[in-house]
Amino acid sequence: MEALITISGWVGGEIEFRNNKTATASFRLACTPRVWRPAGWTDGETTWFTVMCFRTLAENAAASIAKGDAVVVSGKLRTQVWEREGVPYQRTVLEAQTIGHDLTRGTSAFRKSERQQPAEDTSELHELIDAVERQPVEAEMAGHQPANGSETAAEPGAEVDPEPAGQKPGQRSRRAA
Repeated sequence: MEALITISGWVGGEIEFRNNKTATASFRLACTPRVWRPAGWTDGETTWFTVMCFRTLAENAAASIAKGDAVVVSGKLRTQVWEREGVPYQRTVLEAQTIGHDLTRGTSAFRKSERQQPAEDTSELHELIDAVERQPVEAEMAGHQPANGSETAAEPGAEVDPEPAGQKPGQRSRRAA
């Protein structure tokens, strides 16, 4: 079972962005509740979270949020465990699935990011297209039979006008009888 949570708070430091094999970004998130006391409303104890995000979310977070921004983060709670010099350590990390500015605290302007298309080797495709385009027009017209007596097949070597002026592609011309 996953521990899914949503937390609103303030970005507490600069975004650490790394792009090795997988883009990763992390930042500290400060959550300070407002508490009613006999003297009035005051700030409660601040709880700090480490937020981690990956791939496109990491790239967009690094480009969009900065220290001091009010954000809403939704994701999975994870426990990271490691050992250094024989001493075990652990910390709870919020693995973000979504991050957005908290619009109850300010305004934001959204810009949709462009998806990058994977680079493909299209040299074979271009060669095939060139070969097809170089084929003579006669090869296309060899199997063409006139639909009715008003159309005639082009003779080999004659120029073919695919659509007469003012006619839409695929539209048959209408001739007066």
